[in-house]
Amino acid sequence: MKRAALGALLSHWWRHPLQLITLLTGLALATGLWSAVQAINGEAKASYNLATSEIGARQNETLVPKTGFIPLSRYVELRRSGWRLSPVLEGRWPQNTGSLRLIGVDLLSHPTFSNMVENSDSESSFSLDALSSQEQLFLNPKTLEQLTVHVDLPPIVQSDQIPIDVALGDISLVERLLQRPGQITRMIILPEQPLGLHPLEDLAPELQRQSYDAGQMSRLTDSFHLNLTAFGLLSFAVGLFIVHGSVSLGIEQRRGLFRTLRAMGVPLHLLTVLLLCELLLIAIVAGSAGLVLGYLIAAALLPDVSATLSGLYGATVEGSLNLRPGWLISGIAMAVVGTLIASTQAITNIYKMPLLATPGLQARAQAASSQQYGMAVLGLALMAFGTASMLVFDGLIAGFALLAGMMLGTALMLPLLLSWVLTLGLRNARSALGEWIWADMRAQLPGISLALMALLLALATNIGVGTMVSSFRLTFLGWMDQRLSAELYVTAKDEDQAQKLVLWLTRRDITVLPIRWSEVPFHGTKLRIYGVQDDPTYREKWPMLQVQNGAWDRVSNGTAVMINEQLARRRNLWPGDDLNLTPSWKMTVVGVYSDYGNPHEQAIVTLPVLLRHADNVPNLRFGLRLPPSGVQNLIKEIQQESDFEGITMVDQNDLKARSLAVFDRTFVVTGALNLLTLGVAGFAILTSLLTLWNMRLPQLAPIWALGITRRQLAWLELWRSLALAALTALLALPLGLLLAWLLLSVINVEAFGWKLPMYIFPLDWLRLLVMALVAAAIAAAIPARKLALIKPSELLKVFAHER
Repeated sequence: MKRAALGALLSHWWRHPLQLITLLTGLALATGLWSAVQAINGEAKASYNLATSEIGARQNETLVPKTGFIPLSRYVELRRSGWRLSPVLEGRWPQNTGSLRLIGVDLLSHPTFSNMVENSDSESSFSLDALSSQEQLFLNPKTLEQLTVHVDLPPIVQSDQIPIDVALGDISLVERLLQRPGQITRMIILPEQPLGLHPLEDLAPELQRQSYDAGQMSRLTDSFHLNLTAFGLLSFAVGLFIVHGSVSLGIEQRRGLFRTLRAMGVPLHLLTVLLLCELLLIAIVAGSAGLVLGYLIAAALLPDVSATLSGLYGATVEGSLNLRPGWLISGIAMAVVGTLIASTQAITNIYKMPLLATPGLQARAQAASSQQYGMAVLGLALMAFGTASMLVFDGLIAGFALLAGMMLGTALMLPLLLSWVLTLGLRNARSALGEWIWADMRAQLPGISLALMALLLALATNIGVGTMVSSFRLTFLGWMDQRLSAELYVTAKDEDQAQKLVLWLTRRDITVLPIRWSEVPFHGTKLRIYGVQDDPTYREKWPMLQVQNGAWDRVSNGTAVMINEQLARRRNLWPGDDLNLTPSWKMTVVGVYSDYGNPHEQAIVTLPVLLRHADNVPNLRFGLRLPPSGVQNLIKEIQQESDFEGITMVDQNDLKARSLAVFDRTFVVTGALNLLTLGVAGFAILTSLLTLWNMRLPQLAPIWALGITRRQLAWLELWRSLALAALTALLALPLGLLLAWLLLSVINVEAFGWKLPMYIFPLDWLRLLVMALVAAAIAAAIPARKLALIKPSELLKVFAHER
C-alpha cells in the first residue's frame, strides 16, 4: 500500500512538469542565494583567522617607534638588557604584477613560526629544516602563481599556511630586498620574560607599547557580514514564497486524489508521512542544485567582497573560493527546513479536509478572508516585537530585529491591504464587466498574494538600500570636499627632512598645515588626539555636525576640544559637556564633526596644547594649501630636490578618486544581491500565474460564454497583473523609505558609529516602478498568450466539470 500510495502522489509531478520545475527552481534559487552569502562569509572569516593567527602574532604586545623606524642597535641593547623580543621588518616589495607585503622576521624567535612548525606534518615543505636557511622566502602557492616572472626571486618554499599576497623571510634577507639595512619596523614582546627587568619605558623612551585591538575591526567586519546574512535571509524568504505557492497548489490539485486514497484505506498519518518524504526528496534535489548555484554566485562576488573589506576595513580576504563543509551543510539544512516551513500550512490543511465532501468556492473565499486577517494580526505582532526589541535592547541585533519586524510585518499585512483596495474599486465600478474585473482580482488574490509579498519585499529593499547608498554617496562627496581641503598631502621620512621641507615651502609662500597626533589610553582603548594650528582652512571647511558659537576661537586659545561623531555617540558627549582626555587633562566639548569611514574615536585640540600634554608627537605629515594649478609643478620640484628623497606625496584629486573608488566598490555586492532578489520576486509572480492557470479556467469560461473574446480576456489578464504589481509598488514605497531611514539612522549608527542624512531620489522610484511593471508584464505574458490561443473546446469542457 505504501509503495502504491507514494507512486500515486509522485505521478502528479509527472503530469505537471511545469509545477515541478517551478518548485525546484524556487527552492534552488533560495538555497543558492543563501549558500552564496554563507560561502562568502565563511571564506572571509577563514582569511581573518589565518592572517591573525599565522602572520601578525597580533595577540602579543609590540614595541613601535613614535617616529621613523627602530635602529638595529636599539634591538641589540634591549636584548642584552634581558628582554625577550622578536624583530619584524615590513614593507611593500614591487613585483611585475604589483607589489607584495614583504615581512622579515627572526625565524627562530618569532612566535608564529613555532606554531607553523608544530602544525606541519613530516612531509611538509614548511618544516624546521626549511627555517634553518636564511636565503629563502615563504609564499602561498596561489601567490606564486600570480608572479609570472621569477627571475629576481630568491629560493621559494611554498606553504598554505601563508596568507595570499604575503611573502615571509628571514630579516637579513628582507632588509636586502627592501634596501633598508639596519632598520626594524616593530618588535614583538614575547609572552615569557625574566623577572627583575628594567621597564622598557626607561630603556627605550622613543618607543611605545602597542596592543592589537581586534575589537573595532571585528565589530566592523561583523556588521558587514551581518548585512550580507540579512540579504541572504531576505532572498531565501522570497524564494520560499515560490515554494509555498507551488506546494500549496500541488496539495490543492490533489484534493481528489487524497480523498480517494483515504477512502481506499490509507491512514491520514501515513498520507502525511508520504507527503513529507516527497517534500524531503524534492528539498535534497533542489538544495543540491542550489549549492552549485550558490558556489557560482559566491565565486563571482568574492573578488568585490575582498576589495571592499581590504579597502574599507583593512581586512585581507583571499579572492578565491574553497568548498567548506560549514556552508555546504548549512545550504542543505536550510533547503530542508525551508521546505518544511513553506509546506506547514498545506500539510495542516490535509488534516482539515473532509473525507468525501469538497468545500465550495464560497467556503474557500471565507477561509481566505479569515487567513488574511490572521496574517495581518501576525504582521502587527511582528512590528510590535521589532519596536519593543529596539526600545529594550541596544546593539546591532536589536536594530536588525526592528528592521525584520517592520519588513515581514508589512509583507504579512499586504494581502489584507490589497483586498481593501480591490473592494473599494469594486464598489466604485461603473459596469458589469468592471465589477467582474475587480471581483475576479479579489478572488484570485489568495493565489498570487505570496508572489506579491515577495515583490513587495524586493521593491522595498531596492528602494531602501538604494536610498541609503545614494544618500551615503552624496554625503560622502560633500564630506570629502570639506575634509580633504588641502591641495597636496606630503609625508617626510624623518623629522630632519620634515624641518627642511617646511622651511623650503615657507620660502615659496605655501601654507603648511602640520598633521600631528598622539594616542592616549581611553576607557580600555586608544583615543587619537590631533593638534591643529589655527587656520581659515579649518574654520571654513571642517565638516561640523554640532558646534557652539565661537568654537574655533575657544579651541585656538586652548580651552576647548572638538570630537568626532563616533566619540560623541559612544560616550554620549555633546557640545557643553566636559571630556577627560587623561586623568589630569580635562576640556570642554564645543563641537562634533563628521568622520565617515573611520571606526576609531578622535579629538582635536590646538597644536600647542597637544605638545604640552604629549611627548614625542610625530611631525612628519603636512597638508599644503596652494592654487590647484600649481600642484603638479610643486610635486616635480620636490622630486628634483636631493634633500627630499623618499618623501611621499598625494594630491587631493588622486586621494578623492581613490576614496570614491573604494566607496563604489563597497556597494557592488549590495547592488548585485538587490537585483538577484528582484529577479527572484519576478520569477515568483511568473510561477504563481503559471500554476494558477488551470484553476482560472472555471472563472474565465463563463465570461467567454457571455461574449468576451479570448483576446480580450488575455488583455484583461495582462492588465490585471500590471494593476496588482502597480498597487504593490505603491505600497512598497513607504516601506522602502522606512527601511532607508532605519539603515541610515539606526543600523548605521549601531554598526559604524555615525548617522547619515537621508535624501530623496524620485527618479529611482520611477525606475523601480517601471522594472516592477516590466517584470509583471513578462510574468503575465505567458499565461495571457495561452489564454488567447486556447481552443474553445477546452473552455467548453469546463461546464462539464464538477466545479
